[in-house]
Amino acid sequence: MFQPDFEILYEEEACLAVNKPAGLLTQAPRGIDSLELRVKTYLMEKEKRNYLGVPHRLDRPVSGVILFGKHSRATRRLSEQFEKRHINKTYWAVAEGMVKPRIGTWIDFVRKVPDKPLAEIVAPINPDAREAILHYTVFNHFELEGKTVTLLEIKLETGRMHQIRLQCSVHGHPILGDATYGSSIPFGDYFNEERCREIALHARSIMFLDPITRKHVNLTAPFPILWNKTLQNISADFSF
Repeated sequence: MFQPDFEILYEEEACLAVNKPAGLLTQAPRGIDSLELRVKTYLMEKEKRNYLGVPHRLDRPVSGVILFGKHSRATRRLSEQFEKRHINKTYWAVAEGMVKPRIGTWIDFVRKVPDKPLAEIVAPINPDAREAILHYTVFNHFELEGKTVTLLEIKLETGRMHQIRLQCSVHGHPILGDATYGSSIPFGDYFNEERCREIALHARSIMFLDPITRKHVNLTAPFPILWNKTLQNISADFSF
């Protein structure tokens, strides 16, 4: 029996959810490895199915739960849930410094940098500006390699390009390992090619309505090994 080289968190007739490893592209041009390609290969072997819908994505250096549709109707219904913000996603991040206050909201205006895979903060009057709203809760502060870092739970009210990474950075707390947005603390293995490096951002959970059964589904993505090693610095009474 064909064994997928990824972790399946949920699978029904219409959709499946996968725990994406960091460093793997969600989608890629033909001939380049991606999570989409791996899931398509799995479905072809298992069900002779050659369709796969991708209603949302995770950045290459980010790990965690991601949804796929097995047919166009399911994908359309999932996409509608994302557009109407009926899907509840929670991210965990380890950020540099001591984030204060314990609960907060960051509101900024962002735009995609033309011709580059980057986003930046701009003035609200910029014609390309899009409002970005992020809510966070501090779980704990701890020491890592002699520096103070903060474990955050993050929920997005909007979904902009690199939103969590950019907003954490501009508020003085870049995500560990995210050199693209100013992190000075490494996270995971070092690669000469910056975009291959892992960062401390994990799509921890997702709540959605199964597009066919209409049942509410609540999924939690286990942490990669590297996260468990990092979080062992936190008191033992904290549950992961």
